[in-house]
Amino acid sequence: MTKDRRNRAWYGKLDKDGFIHRSWMKNQGFPDHAFDGRPIIGICNTWSELTPCNSGLRDLAEGVKRGVWEAGGFPVEFPVMSLGETQMKPTAMLFRNLLAMDVEESIRAYGIDGVVLLGGCDKTTPGQLMGAASVDLPAIVVSSGPMLNGKWQGKDIGSGTDVWKFSEAVRAGEMTLQDFMAAESGMSRSKGVCMTMGTASTMASLVEAMGMSLPTNAALPAVDARRMALAHLTGKRIVEMVEEELKPSDILTRDAFINAIMANAAVGGSTNAVVHLLALAGRVGVELTLDDFNLGSDIPLLVNCMPSGKYLMEDFCYAGGMPVVLRQLAETGHLRPNTTVLGGDIRAYTDGAECFNGDVIKSFADPVKPAAGLRVLRGNLAPNGAIVKPSAATDHLLEHEGEAYVFDTIEDMKANIDRDDLPVTKDSILVLKGVGPKGYPGMPEVGNMPIPRKLVRDGVRDMIRISDGRMSGTAFGTVILHVSPESQAGGPLGLVQTGDRIRVSASAGSLDLLVAEEELQARRRAWLPEPPHYTRGYAKLYVDSVLQAEQGADLDFLVGKDTRPVTRESH
Repeated sequence: MTKDRRNRAWYGKLDKDGFIHRSWMKNQGFPDHAFDGRPIIGICNTWSELTPCNSGLRDLAEGVKRGVWEAGGFPVEFPVMSLGETQMKPTAMLFRNLLAMDVEESIRAYGIDGVVLLGGCDKTTPGQLMGAASVDLPAIVVSSGPMLNGKWQGKDIGSGTDVWKFSEAVRAGEMTLQDFMAAESGMSRSKGVCMTMGTASTMASLVEAMGMSLPTNAALPAVDARRMALAHLTGKRIVEMVEEELKPSDILTRDAFINAIMANAAVGGSTNAVVHLLALAGRVGVELTLDDFNLGSDIPLLVNCMPSGKYLMEDFCYAGGMPVVLRQLAETGHLRPNTTVLGGDIRAYTDGAECFNGDVIKSFADPVKPAAGLRVLRGNLAPNGAIVKPSAATDHLLEHEGEAYVFDTIEDMKANIDRDDLPVTKDSILVLKGVGPKGYPGMPEVGNMPIPRKLVRDGVRDMIRISDGRMSGTAFGTVILHVSPESQAGGPLGLVQTGDRIRVSASAGSLDLLVAEEELQARRRAWLPEPPHYTRGYAKLYVDSVLQAEQGADLDFLVGKDTRPVTRESH
């Protein structure tokens, strides 16, 4: 208890400042010995009733506290902004960087020695990690965990993925509105994040693959008692990490990010992982570029979960979860040595890993799909890059040339997509502008545009769609996303007109607008950006400062970290 910990600058002073810090904390009933120099552990909680995915985190915080007390630490829980992916307008992504600021400044300003990050919903995990990495105190993640499998008419249904399928079925006249509404009640049966391999479960899986959580964190259902036990063990471990001075910068190396890229391919993870990993790398000072994601392009799809497969996260858990995936990556030479929150190498996470259902977690020799990792596309339509997810796409559309039909805004798309006279065929390429980081603003999950109703009625369920936005990790289809520079920033996407021909080649990594350069220059001279949607508050700060997708869509002044101690007192 004599170690000169960070918290002593708050609670170790025998003067007016120390009196103030200790005395007001004691109004909660903490005894003198709570401030005797033991590690003080912050529990950074994104619990909120407006974030249903994280609604179980209040309970998990109690599990963490038990572990902290057991290890001789002093747990203190604090709230930060909570981003409800399914509830916030215009998009939760607009506020990821605000959450990161909240987390960073809270950790820096309070007298804590280490922090447990309680998150789960899509943007809460990366936002918390970005903030914690920028302060670089010992940190560890506990995810809220996936919901139980959805159930409807005697079969499993999956968050998001089946919403998109059912919605198209209603538009095609193949499903009644009554059945659609009945499915709604059976889809979300417990606390937790989407039980498909959406962005939330993807980020939890990648956090585990990077060694920033304890093993099995990704897949244990939210309501499984083992998740509470994991929270307890995490609370115990963070106290040990403080003693060992094991920080995010020790764990989040370039090798950790490459492991995440490999794992993302193997699990059929969300395209959103790209912007989150790039932003996190920028915070810790790791050199990571969009092209690095091609390193995972030849990794086969091993996890047979929606939207790329047929099972759900509960099944993935019972089949063995991430330890099995990491074991397969290690055995095939695709897992790089790297330190974890346990202090040892990531290969320790594979110890004892055993697959209990070979149809849920496939092998390299017999995968769900071969070479299914994300593809980076470049060309005159995306000079700074775009991405596509082959595991969720239609194979023959990954090599395609067709005429563009352009929607200039999201309102234009919504008003016209169901027109019976919309001049499109199954070979057309839908283009949506103005949904990038600056344009929407916030880069929403609208890239998986609906199939035009006239085509849905004819049985069409996929066609190429291109935008500067994102799509839900639960979505599927041949959807080209994150086109950069975005249209609002003057990117070539803003110059595309209906009738232009576009060529896509996933194998060649190309995305080209087949229009003469002279014509494009003429269009560029006539182009004007849309007036900004927001002129005040955080949204204005975001629009003025946000980086493009290939840089993680972080705010330019937040890149990097600041580990300087706070020396000035408040009184």
